[in-house]
Amino acid sequence: MLYRVVITTNAKNNLRDYYARAALAAPSTADRWLSRFESALESLSRHPERCGLAPENDAVAPVIRQLLFGRGVSIFRVLFTIREDEVQILHIRRGAMLTADAADVFAE
Repeated sequence: MLYRVVITTNAKNNLRDYYARAALAAPSTADRWLSRFESALESLSRHPERCGLAPENDAVAPVIRQLLFGRGVSIFRVLFTIREDEVQILHIRRGAMLTADAADVFAE
């Protein structure tokens, strides 16, 4: 089954902010990073349940999973939920950040 990947406004804003910061320091590297990140998000259209539960799952109602992107100190956590035939990307945050609260996850 293929899922439709929907990126919420909140997650788009998160991604734009991280890209903008990276682009200030290294524009061409930031472009490649964004392309790889977008490919990783699109990969959720196939078997999104392969990703484990996010720590935030314990604090909110729908099941929240996370896709980890990057390596080393540059890990990002993509928080998402699966609803019928849709994967909703809710929030993107640095791996080193504290666990998100419901206001962060479901912000619009």
